[in-house]
Amino acid sequence: MITLIGGAAILTVVLFLVVRSFSAQIAQQSQDNVLGASARSILDAAVIRDGQVEVDFPYASFSMLSTPSDDRIFYVIYQDDKVLSGYHDLPLPTLLDDPDTKFLTNSYLDETVRQAVVSRQLVGAGLRTRITVSVAQTQENFAGTLARISRNALIFGAGFFCLSLLLALWTTSATIGPLRRLANSVAQRGPKDLRPIAKPVPSEMAPLVSSLNTLMGRLGQSLNQSEEFIAEAAHRVRTPLATVRSHAEATLHRVDKEDNRNALKAMIRAIDESSRAAGQLLDHAMITFRADHLERHEVDFAALVDDVIDRLNPIAEMKDVEFTTRGDRPIIVSGDPILLQNAVRNLIDNALKYSPSESEIAVELRAAPSPRLILQDQGPGFVPEEIETLSMRFTRGRNAQGTVGSGLGLAIAQDVAMAHGGALVLENRKEEGACVTFSL
Repeated sequence: MITLIGGAAILTVVLFLVVRSFSAQIAQQSQDNVLGASARSILDAAVIRDGQVEVDFPYASFSMLSTPSDDRIFYVIYQDDKVLSGYHDLPLPTLLDDPDTKFLTNSYLDETVRQAVVSRQLVGAGLRTRITVSVAQTQENFAGTLARISRNALIFGAGFFCLSLLLALWTTSATIGPLRRLANSVAQRGPKDLRPIAKPVPSEMAPLVSSLNTLMGRLGQSLNQSEEFIAEAAHRVRTPLATVRSHAEATLHRVDKEDNRNALKAMIRAIDESSRAAGQLLDHAMITFRADHLERHEVDFAALVDDVIDRLNPIAEMKDVEFTTRGDRPIIVSGDPILLQNAVRNLIDNALKYSPSESEIAVELRAAPSPRLILQDQGPGFVPEEIETLSMRFTRGRNAQGTVGSGLGLAIAQDVAMAHGGALVLENRKEEGACVTFSL
């Protein structure tokens, strides 16, 4: 719209200047024609009588120059280089032998005058001489005429600009309106709504819509392939590792030599680390994939946390770790249950890993001011200078030596929290231990 209005403004200025210039030329030409006729009528009245030049001024010579502004008229008549009559100091150009009337604009008596100069040779009774007549007129009437022309041209230009402005508004509205409706239609779609766009659009936008539909088709196919790959990879990686671990444990029970037992224990530990790292890598890939298009459902967050605790209770009992839960119930949230379960499992699993035997993990649930899970353990806590970086991928603290882990658990929990508009906050308790707050 700005481009169209700017173009209309430039055209309006050009139109005004062209109309004004052309009209000024027409007005000037009209004045020149009258001035030329006046000068020629005087020149035609010049005759040679008894060896002298006589000029009998026609009445119409000056009356034809009358204007509503009562412009002043000046004249001068030369015989060769001698002034016969008129204003001696009126400027006169050198005409040489130019037979045509010459027009020029001069300044005379502090006024701008338009001047017509005409010359002719007279021959008679043994006398040959050149008569030059110049008639000048002030420009007051011409200036008034030019002002009226300019005013009318300005009014015409303003009307043209207003019409162009309305046309620009209509054109941009007709052009951008369908584009805005198309953008709103796409923006209001759900993250998994990759159906082709079927809204009617102007023919000029049909190639764009066709390209968008093709892109969404390819994107849908790519997303489906990614989901299938993640699920298949999780199965392909975890199953062989679990099989190898079960064989290693069975072999451990049949081996008596201490060196062999230590080697098998190291193997089992390495398998656990590989299995955990592979699982968390796939979990992180799945979370990254799903975070951009959450499948939101109404979820009881408190019930989800209780379910994860029930699943991890056997591991806690093996370490003599006890869960104590308190807080609000139910806590209904709108979120992706798979991602929430994954994040809570990683947080509770982390607390279990670093909790010493015969200790307690406090689980607190709050519904206000925002849904949140607060986990407090009695482990070594976080190294204070490392807290800011522990939620980055593959980052582990110095006090995690000897503990199975991949450095992805906190990163997964933070990504899930941020995808739900929340945050993950890591702190140390006043007593010994860590405090993790997972909010939505």
